[in-house]
Amino acid sequence: MDPLYNNTDCNPANGTNVSVNCSDGFNQFVQPVWQITLWAVAYCSIVAVSVVGNMVVIWIILAHKRMRTVTNYFLVNLAVAEASMSAFNTVINFAYAVHNEWYFGLVYCRFHNFFPIAAIFASIYSMTAIALDRYMAIIHPLQQRLSSTQTRVVIAVIWILALLLAFPQYNYSSTALLPGRTVCYIDWPENTTVDFKKIYYVCVALLIYFLPLCIMGWAYTTVGVTLWASEIPGDSSEHYKEQLIAKRKVVKMMIVVVCTFAVCWLPYHIYFLLHQFFPELFEQLYIQQVYLAVMWLAMSSTMYNPIIYYCLNSRFRAGFQQVFCCCTPAAAKEELELKSPRYLQTQVCVMKTETERLDLFFAKSFCERDLGI
Repeated sequence: MDPLYNNTDCNPANGTNVSVNCSDGFNQFVQPVWQITLWAVAYCSIVAVSVVGNMVVIWIILAHKRMRTVTNYFLVNLAVAEASMSAFNTVINFAYAVHNEWYFGLVYCRFHNFFPIAAIFASIYSMTAIALDRYMAIIHPLQQRLSSTQTRVVIAVIWILALLLAFPQYNYSSTALLPGRTVCYIDWPENTTVDFKKIYYVCVALLIYFLPLCIMGWAYTTVGVTLWASEIPGDSSEHYKEQLIAKRKVVKMMIVVVCTFAVCWLPYHIYFLLHQFFPELFEQLYIQQVYLAVMWLAMSSTMYNPIIYYCLNSRFRAGFQQVFCCCTPAAAKEELELKSPRYLQTQVCVMKTETERLDLFFAKSFCERDLGI
């Protein structure tokens, strides 16, 4: 079963495996125990790392007052979406993909087809919002940025649009009892003039992958050219150099996050777009293993962000150490509480020299560095 699109139809090729006629109760995709065990370990590892890691990220931001910045709210939204999708869909997808039998009833069938689209929409547009926030902070640092209230409104709009995009999956989801098993599928309406299913899947791929990646690519390219092409002004070289290094670190971290997402989900979208237009390619026994690998890679995207934050951001690293390492709680707390944007702003303002106008320009964007964390 496809965790986003769920192409389990009664006539075309099954999104999980290959062509399966709904009148046929035979399940030809039964794997040996050792294969199921290996896949189970791989999928359960995703859930464990993703849920724990993203919950720690949420705690780091919400439990520390000075971490509750505008941009960090988008990181919380991203973590909530990824942890939820991992917890509610990953293992269920695996179970259905392995057995090609639905055990969880109609209500969860609808939720299972509906929620992943909403979650991945919320994830990628949270990343898009962060990219645009970085763009405004670095390219237009003197312009007013979003307030906390406006940020919450943006997050609410993202989820409303996500739910609307996913609604057809919920509306047309159904279960069918076959002679030997039960299947969860989407009973798309048939139209002789318009193939609604293909149009919907193409639109979903554009809206939750290609379009936001193009926007983020443009934003980070512009920011990257600005940062890496900047020259150090004379007397304030050390001061400006520190600022430039800090801003580059934050941009590098977000570029790694975006590239990781793009790599993980590209095979998935290619797989299902090919399935829509060339279903005959999926009428092979090995397609189940291909699908399990593609789905694992896509679902694994939910566990990488906490690891990236830990490796590339000192404050998140301090937060993770505070949670998992009892030997350095005081140092970790100091890193989270003392090195706040307000603290950094005070340090920058004290260091201003005769190049005050240039330094003020860079200090403003510097004070928003580390995504406001």
